[in-house]
Amino acid sequence: MPNGTAPDQAAVTAGQAVYSDRVLKVYDLVVHGISNHMLWRCPTARLAALYDRHVTERHLDVGVGSGYFLDRARFPGSAPQVTLLDLNPSCLTFAAKRITRYQPKTVQADIFQELPQIGSFRSIGLMYLLHCLPGAIREKAIVFDRLAARAEPGARLFGATLLQGDAPRSWGARRLMATYNRRGVFSNEADSFQDLEAALTERFTEVEIERVGCAALFSARV
Repeated sequence: MPNGTAPDQAAVTAGQAVYSDRVLKVYDLVVHGISNHMLWRCPTARLAALYDRHVTERHLDVGVGSGYFLDRARFPGSAPQVTLLDLNPSCLTFAAKRITRYQPKTVQADIFQELPQIGSFRSIGLMYLLHCLPGAIREKAIVFDRLAARAEPGARLFGATLLQGDAPRSWGARRLMATYNRRGVFSNEADSFQDLEAALTERFTEVEIERVGCAALFSARV
């Protein structure tokens, strides 16, 4: 299985450090209420539909953010087993509190490193994670390898990420992405649809990927 190279730790930390408790309180409004519709041109409803299509009763969510999709997910059963994995403790606490009804497990870990023994999963979600990770797609792709080792045979890995490359972007989207990249919040200057598709097809089967605005929505069978 192809492997990328883990990036500098300072770059990894920078991508998640912005998500403080204060930022998380307004995250849904800023990202899902404004940016997705007006800048990235990928309606939040499209992301939610992707999530609901692939989430299972034994699910690992990676890069949990505010827990927006977890809170609204249509799990196939009433008592799903949910594990949250993130490097940022604020995100873990915020998302876990939001879905207390599911009694989620939380794991603080660096996705670029060997993951702890946290069980195996039938679905793994990476919503808006990849564009926050440092490096080009071929370097970020090591996270696919890490996660595949924690997936059951036949499990679905799915998610969405914001692209640059030839992705259509308005003036406002270009300016905001440039600002986020300069501050280390994003690291997607070299991310393209073609590279993402190649990284997925090298590792998985039944790869589905589509571009909506400047977002790529993807899923693949482990």
